[in-house]
Amino acid sequence: MAFQTTKLYNSDIQIWAMKQRYPQFNSKKREKYDIEFVGDLKVKPELPTYTISVQYRGNKNPIVKVLKPLLADNAPHIYPTKKNLCLYHPSNFNWVKEKLIANEIMDWTAAWIYFYEVWLQTNKWYGPEAPHNIPKQLNDE
Repeated sequence: MAFQTTKLYNSDIQIWAMKQRYPQFNSKKREKYDIEFVGDLKVKPELPTYTISVQYRGNKNPIVKVLKPLLADNAPHIYPTKKNLCLYHPSNFNWVKEKLIANEIMDWTAAWIYFYEVWLQTNKWYGPEAPHNIPKQLNDE
């Protein structure tokens, strides 16, 4: 007797992993490699809750945006044209579709929120930094 197997695409695994670690996030699958995750993230009890959008795009760098609260106009580590978070320098980390949003991007997003909240109080960014002379095509992705 032959068993038919169902091939799980990485996008299905992405959705599963997010549901396991971040059940408060909803997913909207548009295409095979286009999923948007939206949900609330609370880094520490004394900090505000952030509503986050994470767009998984296969081998393209994920796009992470803060939907609420409104960020300061001069917030550091934000790509200026699209207003998405700068979580890593592309030369320091190579995103591939097999990496999990839930394991990589969400942890960095939580760290970004924490350091942003500290920055709001001190006007100094205490998180990791890299030069921001990023080519335009990476900024616009």
